[in-house]
Amino acid sequence: MRTLRQAIGAEWAKLWSVRSTWWCLAGAAALTVVTALMLGGAAATDALRAGRTGVRVTASEPVVSATSFVQFALVALAMLAITSEYSSGSIRVTLQATPVRGMVLAAKALVVAPVMAAAGVLSGAVATAAVHVVLSGDLFGGIVVLPIGEVVTDLLGVGVFFALVSVMTLGVGAAMRSAAGTLTVVFMLLMGLPLMLLMTGSQVALDASLRMPMFAGLAFMGSVDNLTGGPIPYPAGEGLAWLVAWTAAALAAGHAVLRHRDA
Repeated sequence: MRTLRQAIGAEWAKLWSVRSTWWCLAGAAALTVVTALMLGGAAATDALRAGRTGVRVTASEPVVSATSFVQFALVALAMLAITSEYSSGSIRVTLQATPVRGMVLAAKALVVAPVMAAAGVLSGAVATAAVHVVLSGDLFGGIVVLPIGEVVTDLLGVGVFFALVSVMTLGVGAAMRSAAGTLTVVFMLLMGLPLMLLMTGSQVALDASLRMPMFAGLAFMGSVDNLTGGPIPYPAGEGLAWLVAWTAAALAAGHAVLRHRDA
């Protein structure tokens, strides 16, 4: 346990010692606010045009929908937590300091996950407040509301989603060892392949697409406004299970490569 604590301390120091961490987090926060305002404004405007005066939009709903786009800012940060060490050669020092390679990956995951969860919750809270302030006025018909219980649930879901996606990225990064390869694989898993499957029009392809990480996460968070055009057609618990399964598979692949290949 002492070795693991030391490894976690080292990974924590490395994460915060580079400017890319701060830029990625700032970019994610800014993108969350801008995207949530755009999506919330579009939802409120559509409801007003259709005369749906009884409709209410929770201020955190657009934040949940915005995760489809914001996730890539945090994916970049999670990717750099391991691929930057391979590109610089410093991974050799890391493995010399912590010879048990599984412990290195565990330490990185135990640092990345809470940081990304906190980033998701905090940026989501700022974006939710911005959506409520800008869109709750008479201009938008008072459609946007701020029920605290629903908002807290939504923001915690966003934090869990970002934590799991980031740990999945870490696993892919350990397997691929390069930034370009990791980004390509993660983009295809999160958005590229799911959208390609959706466009086939096949029911089997649609079902497969909806079980991939991004849509599984949206199901877990209860998104009603996403790239599928409506709610994901299975329960939140199943969405979380699929997302955890994808994350575990990526970590297992990364651990296998880390154990059996030289740095």
